[in-house]
Order: sequence, then C-alpha cells, then structure tokens
Amino acid sequence: MRLFYTGAFVLPLPPGHRFPMAKYSLLRERLLAGGEFPESAFHTPDAASDEELCRAHDAGYVRRVAAGELTPAEQKRIGFPWSPEMVERSRRSAGATLAACRAALAEGCAANLAGGTHHAQADRGEGFCVFNDAAVAARAMLAERRVGRVAVIDCDVHQGNGTATILAGDKRVFTFSIHGARNFPFEKAQSDLDIELADDTGDADYLAALDAGLAETFARCRPELVIYLAGADPYAGDRLGRLSLSFAGLAERDARVLGSCRERGIPAALAMAGGYAEPIADTVTIHATTIRTAKRIFG
Repeated sequence: MRLFYTGAFVLPLPPGHRFPMAKYSLLRERLLAGGEFPESAFHTPDAASDEELCRAHDAGYVRRVAAGELTPAEQKRIGFPWSPEMVERSRRSAGATLAACRAALAEGCAANLAGGTHHAQADRGEGFCVFNDAAVAARAMLAERRVGRVAVIDCDVHQGNGTATILAGDKRVFTFSIHGARNFPFEKAQSDLDIELADDTGDADYLAALDAGLAETFARCRPELVIYLAGADPYAGDRLGRLSLSFAGLAERDARVLGSCRERGIPAALAMAGGYAEPIADTVTIHATTIRTAKRIFG
C-alpha cells in the first residue's frame, strides 16, 4: 500500500496558531515505528499542475494564489497567511490525493497522509483549505478516462461544502457527507447525500447512520473509485468536533467504509482530513488506525 507524504512541506505559521501541523510528521513516524510500513512505502507526491487544479478551481483564483495576490480578507478566510510555502504545500497536498487515486486504481488502495481540504470552493479558500484535493482528484481521474464514476465519502465532522459546491450537477461524481449539524460551515451546501448528526452523537447512532448512507451511496452511484475523507475529528476528545465517537467507534467507521469498498471491488483512495484533539497524539492514533485498517482490508 502506497502512502503519499507531504509533511516535508511545512507552513510557516504565526506563533500561537492552533492548526496541528505537526500531526503529519508524527503520523509518518508512528506508522514507521509500528513496523507495518517500510520506508519504501512512503512517497513524495508531485505538485498538482495548473491544468489539474483548474478542472475544479477558477483559473483566476489559481493564478492569484500562486502570485501572492490574495487579499487580507481572503487569507483570513483560509486561516493561513500567504507564503510561497503555503502555495507549494497546497499544490503538493492536492498532488498527493491525485497520486493516491492513481495508485488505488492500480493496486486497490492508497492514501494521502494529509489532504481532505474539502472547504475550498472553486474561487476561494476557507477553513484551512486552499485547493480542494478531492474535487481536483475526482475530475482528474475522469479527464484521464481512468474511471467514469467517482464517489466522495466524507466522514470529517465538518460538511464538505466546497466539494459539494464544486461538483454540484456533475452526475459522474456522487458526494456523500456525514457531519455535525451544528458545526462549521454554519451555512451548509447541498451534497448529493447529506446526513446531519446532533451534538454528542455516539458510536452506535453514528454507525447506524453511516450504514444507511453507504447503502444509498453505492445504490445511487455505482462508483468505480471511492475517495474517502477519514477525518479524525468526530472523536469525543476533538476540540472542534461536537460529536462523541470513541477510538473503537472510529476504527469501526473505517472498517465499514473500506470494507464496503473491498467487498464491491471498488478501489479506495484515502485522505486524512481534520483532527484537532489535544493531546495531538490522540489525532495521530486515529489517523494511524485508519491507515492500518486500510492495509488490513486491502492487503
């Protein structure tokens, strides 16, 4: 199983910034220390090209990001100050999901150890998201004629509003988001399927809702590729989460999503999406379990 790692491309964040940038390198270290993944499993992705980005984003927005022409208000909405490093990391993160999709189609499953930047819209970024890697990758796989139908299964605690908006009306891509009803973004977009959950939803209710959503997704879409956003932030201890899943509940979530793909013969490309627990080790544990579950199910 190939893992695409962008942790070497670090954002220069202001002192006190609370985005957990360290989780990416810690995840790689955790997976290496566990012995299941050799050094050779980790790959540095190419940066997404303008052509690839512009299948999901407005060309003017891509150009302004690259040129450092985002306004202070736009940078505030993203949550990061502009820098050349921000541009490079954002391109590499999208490139990692592109690479994971291509590898999954060849081998069954692969993962971006970052990504899941599902709030980015066609013409703007928001919520720590500059480019929408799932939308970019889905459109690329279709443009390259590798597949004819893609499903984006988004289990981050926050709705994938950017993914829903960018891909609205594209019948080749089915967007399913299961998320907290009262969490960011406070004005929701419309996915092909949205399941909204009350605050403090726990394992049993979450998994029942997920099962129903997966059944509907596979019935309505019949995808040839799944892009799975495996957010760690439905965890009970996540400071931005509002749901109450346990470690075991999140592991079972991963097993149900990935097992549903495996039993149908559908390749799966993973992105880690959100995770904001304190201590950060809890987020790393959840992400590592996701990757180990994928390896166990797909081999």
